[in-house]
Amino acid sequence: MKFSEYKYERPNLEELKAKFESALKVIKESNSLDELVKTIDEINKIKGDVDTALTLCSIRYSINTNDEFYEKEQEFLDENSPVISSYINEINKALVATPLVGKLEEKYGKKLFDSIRLDLTTFSNEIIEDLQEENKLCSRYSKLIASAKIPFDGKILNLSQFAPYTTNVDRNVRKEAEAATAKFFEENEKEFDDIYDSLVKVRDRMAKKLGFENYIPLGYARLGRTDYDSEMVKNYRKQIYEDLVPIVNEMAKEKGKRLNIKDMKSYDFNLEFLSGNPKPKGNAKELVEKANKMYHEMSKETGEFFDFMREHELMDLEAKEGKTSGGYCTFITNYKSPFIFSNFNGTSGDVDVLTHEAGHAFQCYCSRNITVPEYIWPTLEACEIHSMSMEFFAWPWMNLFFEEDKDKYLFSHLAGTITFIPYGATVDEFQHEIYLHPEYTPKQRKEAWRKIEKKYLPFKVYENEFLDKGNYWLRQGHIFSTAFYYIDYTLAQVCAQQFWIKNQENHEKAWEDYYRLCCAGGSKTFLELLKVANLKNPFIDGTVKYVANHLKEWLDNVDSEKIK
Repeated sequence: MKFSEYKYERPNLEELKAKFESALKVIKESNSLDELVKTIDEINKIKGDVDTALTLCSIRYSINTNDEFYEKEQEFLDENSPVISSYINEINKALVATPLVGKLEEKYGKKLFDSIRLDLTTFSNEIIEDLQEENKLCSRYSKLIASAKIPFDGKILNLSQFAPYTTNVDRNVRKEAEAATAKFFEENEKEFDDIYDSLVKVRDRMAKKLGFENYIPLGYARLGRTDYDSEMVKNYRKQIYEDLVPIVNEMAKEKGKRLNIKDMKSYDFNLEFLSGNPKPKGNAKELVEKANKMYHEMSKETGEFFDFMREHELMDLEAKEGKTSGGYCTFITNYKSPFIFSNFNGTSGDVDVLTHEAGHAFQCYCSRNITVPEYIWPTLEACEIHSMSMEFFAWPWMNLFFEEDKDKYLFSHLAGTITFIPYGATVDEFQHEIYLHPEYTPKQRKEAWRKIEKKYLPFKVYENEFLDKGNYWLRQGHIFSTAFYYIDYTLAQVCAQQFWIKNQENHEKAWEDYYRLCCAGGSKTFLELLKVANLKNPFIDGTVKYVANHLKEWLDNVDSEKIK
C-alpha cells in the first residue's frame, strides 16, 4: 500500500471505553500470567489503532492545514485524546498494582514498568480539560505559523521559503529577509504572546494539580527522563558555557573575516562563504535519486530501508501553500511505517532532511518489529543521536549532492554542529526560567530571552528593533509544543560528534556501534543506550571539551581561503 491508501478511521470513543473497561477488569481480577499477557496484547492492538489514527491525521493535516476534513478530525482528536489517555492511565495503574507485576517485568523488561510508573505521575482525570486546552493551543500555534503569506521578491512566501534569502550573498537581501519575517511575527505578536501565556499557565496549573512544585519536573517526566534531572542538565549547560561558547565566539570572528564583514549582524550568520553557501544540485526528485544511490552503497540495511520509504511513498518533501513549517519523522504503528515530512527550499537543508530525518526513519525501521510498542522509539534525546549521526555517516556521498561545493558543505556542516549547541542551551535555559516564573508578563519573558541569548551567543547583534527586544524565540516551535525538548538536540549532537570522531578512526567499528544502537530502539534508557553504542556521557565534565577540541582541530586544518 502507498501512504495515500493508508486508512484513517476516527476512534470510536464508546467502543474504546468498553474495551478498556473489559481489559481493566481482567488485569485487576486475574491470577493467570497467560491471561494477563493475552490482555496486554489486546490493549497494545487497541493502542496501535488509536496511535495510527492520531498519526495519520497529524501528518495529513500538517501537509495541508487548509484541508477541512483533517482540520475537523484534528480538533476532535485534540479534544478527545486526553480522554483516551485517561483510559490508558487506569490500565497502567492496574498493571503496576497486580501481584504478577514481577513476572510481567521479567517478560517485558523492567524499563517498561519504570516508564509506566513515571508516566502515572504525569496524569490524572483532574487535568483532562487542561490537556485538551494544551492540545488546542499547540494546534493554534501551528496554524498561525502555517498562515504566513509574506510578500517578498515579487512573490508570496511562507516562512520555510525564506531560507534561500537568509543565505543570499547580497547583504541587503539578507537584512530585508530578516525584517520581512520579523514583521510577520510583530504583526501577530499579541496572538503569539496569548498562546504562549496560556500554555505556560495551563502547564503550571497541571503540575500543581499533580503535586509538583512547578512544571519543570512534570515536563521532564512527560519526556520519559528516568535517569537524569534538571540539575544534571544545568551542569551540562555549564560545560557548554565554559568550554564551547569561547570556541563559538572565536568561530564567529573567523566567519566575519571570511565574509569581509567587520560589524557582523544577526542576519549575516546564516551565510558561510562570500561565494555563497553550498547548494544541492537538482530538484526534489533528483535529490531523492541521489539519496537512493547513497543508501544502497552505505549498507544493505539502509538500502532496504530506503526502498521501503520510496515504494510506500512515505516522504512529503516540498514546501507548498497551507503546509506547516519545519520537518519531522514519525511512525505509523499499524503499517510499521516511518514517515518523513519536510519543506525543501533549495538550500543545503534539503540534503540534511534526507540524512537527518532519514536517520530517525532508519532507526524506527530497524526496531519496527520489536513486540513491545513502547520500545520502538527511545526517548527524544536518544532519537536525535540516530538522525544527527546519519548526517555524518553520509559524508562520503556529499559529492553526489553538492559536486564541486562538497568541501564547502563539509566545512559548514561540521561548523554548524558546533555553533548550534549554545543556541540549544539558550532555548533550554530560557524555558527553565519561564517555568520557574509562570507569572512573568510577555515583556519579562522577552527580557529573559535576550539576557540568556547574550550569555550563550554574545556575538549575535540585532539591527531589527523587534528582535532586539527578545522576540526571536517566537519562531521556535518546540518552545510552544514540547517544553524542555530542545536540549535533546544538543545532547544528541555531542553524541553524534563522537560518532564522527569514531568514523574518522575506524568506519566499520563506528557503523557497527551505530547499527546496534538503532536496533535497540527504546529498550533501554538514554544513559544505558550510550553504553550500547560505546559513547561518552555528555553530563560528565570534560565530554563537551573533548568533542569540541577534536572538531575544532579538523576545522582549523581546513584552508577556508580555498573554499570561500
